[in-house]
Amino acid sequence: MTRGFDTERWSGLEGLVLIAAAAGVLTREPAPLLLAGLGVVFLGYVRIAAVPEVELHIERELSDSTPAPDEDVEVTLSVTNEGSRTLFDLRIVDGVPPALAVSDGPARLGTALRPGATATTTYTVSAIRGEHTWDDTVVIARDPSGTVERRETMRTETTMRCEPELAATADLPLRGLTSKYAGRVETDVPGSGLEFASIREYRHGDPIRRIDWNRRARTGELATVQFREERAAAVVLVIDTRAEAHVAPNADAETAVERSVDAASIAFSALLDSGDSVGIAAFGPNECWVAPSAGTDHRARARRVFATHPAFAPTPPTEAFFPSVAIRRLRRRLSSDAQVIFCSPLTDDYAVSVARRLEAYGHAVTVVSPDPTTTRTVGARLARLERDLRLRDLRRAGIRVVDWGDEPLAVALARAELGWSQ
Repeated sequence: MTRGFDTERWSGLEGLVLIAAAAGVLTREPAPLLLAGLGVVFLGYVRIAAVPEVELHIERELSDSTPAPDEDVEVTLSVTNEGSRTLFDLRIVDGVPPALAVSDGPARLGTALRPGATATTTYTVSAIRGEHTWDDTVVIARDPSGTVERRETMRTETTMRCEPELAATADLPLRGLTSKYAGRVETDVPGSGLEFASIREYRHGDPIRRIDWNRRARTGELATVQFREERAAAVVLVIDTRAEAHVAPNADAETAVERSVDAASIAFSALLDSGDSVGIAAFGPNECWVAPSAGTDHRARARRVFATHPAFAPTPPTEAFFPSVAIRRLRRRLSSDAQVIFCSPLTDDYAVSVARRLEAYGHAVTVVSPDPTTTRTVGARLARLERDLRLRDLRRAGIRVVDWGDEPLAVALARAELGWSQ
């Protein structure tokens, strides 16, 4: 796209020329008349000035197109003048993805460029989880006097993908029985397991290793020892991705959605390593659903989803959202025995209602809530107080809550688990 227009850089010069000419006539001095003459010559040039056609070739190179989170990536932008005329005033502004922060060097270039010459600029961005595509590069060319300007946008396809490692740095305690498969969740159902549950009369076909031989020696009767079964859980990690959740304590800090995705990534790996069946869902305008499953392929798929799905983009969504429709759709997808880990900053009352409704539908809900509040202003302190009341409301409803502040998630989990056991 090309646009050309007058910069109005020399607006008012005509008036100055007239004033100088009048002063020269009135005073009969040659200096003002000479100055007015030079002004007339310059105005003539300005009237006929034009910017040559911009014919550029732009290349962008990344030092690493698949970096780890928080890793520095060096971006090299090269601009070559493929036209036949010199560009005396050329300015380039690169289209850095909005979610990426430039940590070193300017993402722009100002230079003069003769035909066939190449100019290069280098800057550094900090990688953040997700798939990031560079926007159009803005090219601005002016004539030597700066009177006329031509502006173009040029496309150079560049994409960087940053995927989390899904490292299990914390363990999430689950609530009760949810699945028939063997796992780590303790139940009240007697059967095979590790923890003693009861003793019953021997039945034909009981395993010999479960016979209580001590009782046999004392009474001569056969009895079978039963243990408390441990079964696998079906867990769905629901992440609040609404615009209301894209909040942060300051402009440089991670948003609550980013921290929620980090928490879900940790939880996903920990649960999968424990033998549980884990799924992913987004509660926001961009729909995302990964059914609970297990295995290496499921882990790889989850890693791609966390990194590239539009629902988990670092920037707030702009699409319309109908929360009642979303909660009904989520309820239909959840199996009757599925637990829910709801990751939300709880910045409004609707997030509380989502957790309470899922609990009322029979799903054991645990809320992991990154705290985005501060105490800098009266309004910020009021927001923190309102969030504390929401946390209290959930706890009174019997819902487990992990209030995650500035500390590592494992510390917040340990503190919350201590409160649950009291």
